[in-house]
Parts: sequence; C-alpha cells; structure tokens
Amino acid sequence: MNPARRPGVAALAAFAVLVGAAALAREAPVPLDDRPNVILVVTDDQTVDTLPSDPPAMPWLQSQLADPTTGWLAFPQAIVSTPMCCPSRATLLTGLTADHHGVTSNEDGADLDETDTLPVWLHDAGYTTGLVGKYLNGYPWDGGPYVPPGWDRWFAKTNESPATTYYGYGVVDQGAWRRFGTSPGEYVTDVLGREAVAFVRSAPAERPWFLYLAPPAGHAPWIPAPRDTGLLGGAPPAIPSDAVLNDVEGKPAWVRGRPPIDDERAAQLQTDRVRARETLLSADEQLRRVWQAVLARGEQDRTVVVFLSDNGYQFGEHRWVGKQTPYEPSIRVPFAIRSPWVAGGSVPALVSNLDVAPTIVALAGVVAPSGDGRSLSALLSGSGPAPAGRAVPISWAGSPGVPAWTGVRTTGSIRVRWADGTVERYSLARDPDQLRNLRPALDPLDLGSG
Repeated sequence: MNPARRPGVAALAAFAVLVGAAALAREAPVPLDDRPNVILVVTDDQTVDTLPSDPPAMPWLQSQLADPTTGWLAFPQAIVSTPMCCPSRATLLTGLTADHHGVTSNEDGADLDETDTLPVWLHDAGYTTGLVGKYLNGYPWDGGPYVPPGWDRWFAKTNESPATTYYGYGVVDQGAWRRFGTSPGEYVTDVLGREAVAFVRSAPAERPWFLYLAPPAGHAPWIPAPRDTGLLGGAPPAIPSDAVLNDVEGKPAWVRGRPPIDDERAAQLQTDRVRARETLLSADEQLRRVWQAVLARGEQDRTVVVFLSDNGYQFGEHRWVGKQTPYEPSIRVPFAIRSPWVAGGSVPALVSNLDVAPTIVALAGVVAPSGDGRSLSALLSGSGPAPAGRAVPISWAGSPGVPAWTGVRTTGSIRVRWADGTVERYSLARDPDQLRNLRPALDPLDLGSG
C-alpha cells in the first residue's frame, strides 16, 4: 500500500470521535418543550343558556364543569365584543376589537392581516398548529384553496350557503379541495372530530401544539346528527315571557317597528331552539373524544382547553331573530377554560373573546403585539385572580337588518348609543332582561361615565 494513502493515526482517531458523537446524538433523547398544549374550541351561535341546561345540551362538558377535580372553570359573565361570526373569530385570532383588526362584518374576512395572528405567533415560537373546522366567513374568497400563514395542519370547512352547513360541504385540506357530507356517515361535526383527534394523536411529542377546533354546531339551519334528532324534544327549554319577546318600550325605532312575536311564531322559534341544542350534542361528543386522545398521550397535565361560542343568538327576544344586537342573548356566550394547575369552579369576573389570544400567548410564553384584551393566565396558573373592575367595548358596524351601535358592558350594566342617537342603558343586576331603559331619550351619552 502506498504510504501516502495510508490513513494516519490522528485521522483514524478523529473519525472514531465523530462516529461516537453521532451514535450518542442518536441515543440522546430530544429535550421536551414543556410549554402547555392549547385546544381552542369555538361553536357557532351557541346561546348562553345551553351551558348548563336541563336536559344538558352538552352532557360531557357540563359534567366536567360540575366536578372541581377536572380543572374546568366556568365564566358566566362572558361576552363577545362584536356579536357576529366573522368579526368575533377575527378577534379570537388577534385579541383586537373589530375596528382595530378591520373585520367588521361577515363580508370582509379577507381584510384580516393573516401574517399577524395567534397561529403565526405560536408557530414562530415552536408550536405545531392545526385548524379543523370553520375559519372566517367567505374563505378562501378569491385566493383559491390556500393555507394561511402559521398553520401546520389545515382542514378548513368552507361556508358556501346555509344548505352546506351540516351536509354537502367543501373542505380545504392542506391546500386541496375536497367534498364531504354526501352520506349520513359524513355529518360535519363527526368528520371534524375525527380530524381533530388525528391531529392530537400525530402531534410531535417533543413540542407543544395548538388545535383550533371550530364545528358549525349551534348554527342554523339546525340539523342534528341522525342519532341525536329528537333526543331533547321531550324536555324543551322555557319559552321567553311575552315581556321579553314583545315589550319594546325604550328601544330604538327599528326594534319598535318590528312585528310582535305571536304564539305561532313563538312555537316555531321554540322548535328551532330545541334543534339548535340537539346540534350541540355531537360537538360535545367530539370534544370528549379529543380529550380522550389527550389522555391517551398522557398530556393532561400540560394541556389547556378553551371553550366558547363566537356569539350568542336571539330566538325572538326583543322581537329579533339572529344576532348583531347589544342585547344579552346576542353578546353573552358560554365560556369555559380547563386548566391543569387549578381546581375547577365558577369565576364571576367579566371576560370576553378579546381575552382569548392574550391568555394563550401568555401561557405559551410568546411575545405578541399588544391587543385590546386581558390575559387570564394568572388565574389559570393559580398565581393571581381574574381581571376585575373592567369595561369591555362592544360594537356593531351596521347592516340592512340592524343599525350600527357602540357601547360598553360592565359586570352590572350596559350602555349603548345607536347610530340615530338613541341611547340604551340597563342595570343588569335589577333588569337582566333589559326591559327598562334608564335613558330612553335622545342623549349625548358619555360612554365612559356612570
């Protein structure tokens, strides 16, 4: 052998060191990033009186909320800053009010800056992220089946028409069009639940993950899963009193001008209310299955679950069917958070959808732009109370059905100015149904006072 080609002793030694280092690298466990996983579940138009309810519209979640050992905290004073789907969901993704994030109606979801949102902040900080379900109304607009920034897993249900809410719906799956719901076995909430469970099962164990699960449960046209149809019809909720339906003294002109809710209309609305509750049974079932997947991974001690609706809904209260108003059935929502660090219970503090993004980024230790909400992380970690003594801004930009308004909601009162100058102010402690306007006249109300 040519001595010039013979490996030297030093070279052989260096090679041995490299091989040994590579072997050690293969054997060394990957350090665990122990920041919490977060599951955000957002239902659609779910009314606040469904959680809790009797019989339960969400039996599993209701049982969790009743057991302090589960770590579930209920927030009965929860509201949304804008009671409409797309603006509210944009707020969840940014922590900003509608006038700050620019999505003021269901028609302008494309105006959201998708490069500066909760999934982007989490993804850039090392989280594995996934969306399963409804994104923003109108998605994907004219952009084709694209995946917005920040999402590792993308399974977004499109909203083509009310007829595709529960069956016959489209999905953008990782940037490709798919069609589901052509058979009873493809009921939308079940399909979304399966995808959510698959995401949890497949998420990398060494990194935290964020799942946004958004079923259309609760939204018209209220088609329950076949197995759930009729389950709650035998014990319907109480019909609102005639005063709640039709006493519109002190309300703005557009409300006073609406036709009264007669007995026939009230009966139909009661049927709709029951069917809306029955759609929630499948959402509850899928949430339970997602949580079982967390338990199977052994990650219950590092997983936070946030549950709420994007807005409420009026089934005839104040002569209105829908949302968009400053009345309690529209702005109040079921809201609950599961924390692995505290005992469960009920928290009387006023909270809102503005608080969701600040809470999640604080728990994740992520630096994000300042928003309009407050973090609940101290409460969830057991290091402090929930924010107190606050006034949450509420607003609606206006539509053909409901004129524009702005207002402030506190724990005990609500104050609103309509576009025509009409002012409404209610003491919620004395008048929770908002029947006696304390300022019925046209009045230059200072929303920052009293």
